[in-house]
Amino acid sequence: MIWQDSGYLISKNKYNENSIIAEFFTKNHGKSIGVIFGATSKKIKNYLLIGNKFHLNFNSKSDDRLGYFKIEVEKIITPFFLDNKIKLSCLVYSMNLLKLLTVENQENKNIYYLIEDLFKILNIENWIKNFIFWELKVLKNVGYDLDFKNYVFKENINGVQSYIVNSNIDRRVVPKFLIDKNKNPENIKELFDGFGLVGDFLDKTILKPNNLNFPNSRIHFINLLK
Repeated sequence: MIWQDSGYLISKNKYNENSIIAEFFTKNHGKSIGVIFGATSKKIKNYLLIGNKFHLNFNSKSDDRLGYFKIEVEKIITPFFLDNKIKLSCLVYSMNLLKLLTVENQENKNIYYLIEDLFKILNIENWIKNFIFWELKVLKNVGYDLDFKNYVFKENINGVQSYIVNSNIDRRVVPKFLIDKNKNPENIKELFDGFGLVGDFLDKTILKPNNLNFPNSRIHFINLLK
């Protein structure tokens, strides 16, 4: 099997002394895994950063054997965030999320374009709020749609109209910006509440039923926001 495509590097692991196993999310082939020979050379390793975009030439002798990539850098993206620990951590978590939730060799152009959207979001002022909605779009595009409007009811709490969601174990207030996207979080607590609700959904509805571990990269990213 031979093909060419564009893709974003979402993970890399050492294969042998000179090579790595890389995962890319591509435009036409979804998540694809293969070996990059000579990836530890100075010529290549400096731009083999998670999040960078590459032109890929993929070759495999058969569908059930590990193939290999020949790569050319198409767009340098990640280095622009190296001096911002929070945004870099967000980027790493985002690629980790795609690695966890997407299926190998299954085309999903919506996910591919969401990666492009991610880098736009990281460059706007109110990016943290928008990233929460980006996360929800990723979940929707892998088959898990969470629209808080479908689960909440209104209740007056201390003279303030609030949105409440009930689960099997607790009762929680849903930040208003998750119901009305035109609203902004009133404080940092609302942002963390939003991350908490999405994280619980990710863990209990998607990861645990599929025997997947909750990504430490998400925990690290949110801790950097505190």
